[in-house]
Amino acid sequence: MLAQAAAGRQIDAFRSGDGCRVRTVGGARSVVAVVDDDASVRKALSRLLNTAGYAVETFTSAVDFLGHSFPPPACVVVDVRMPGMTGLALQHDLAAMYPRLPIVMITGHGSEAIRQRALDAGAVAVLDKPFSDQALLDALTDALARHG
Repeated sequence: MLAQAAAGRQIDAFRSGDGCRVRTVGGARSVVAVVDDDASVRKALSRLLNTAGYAVETFTSAVDFLGHSFPPPACVVVDVRMPGMTGLALQHDLAAMYPRLPIVMITGHGSEAIRQRALDAGAVAVLDKPFSDQALLDALTDALARHG
């Protein structure tokens, strides 16, 4: 089933043999990176996104994420406030390396100033914890449609 088309590439959703919905961008399974220092958040988001059909890679910090060598993910979900390198600093570095990489920021310590700074720097969305499952899935759908 065709879910969306963007930037000349199709975003497809289909059922695999085991009944799990798999999301693809341009024929490849969409990988979403989750960067958050809270293990319970990483685990919950990984379960949610896997259930929604995304492949998920989780990272305990911005430095951990930057230290891995792999093709860039389809989208990054990153916590704003983490020890060491913040989510906003990671967003800045990723924008320099991958200008079209969509980023969804999440925060438990949000303020209008932080929200505006993240959006001005190109974040697709800034979600305040706790956020609904649907809010995150909608943000990812939007991110992949706009940047896919």
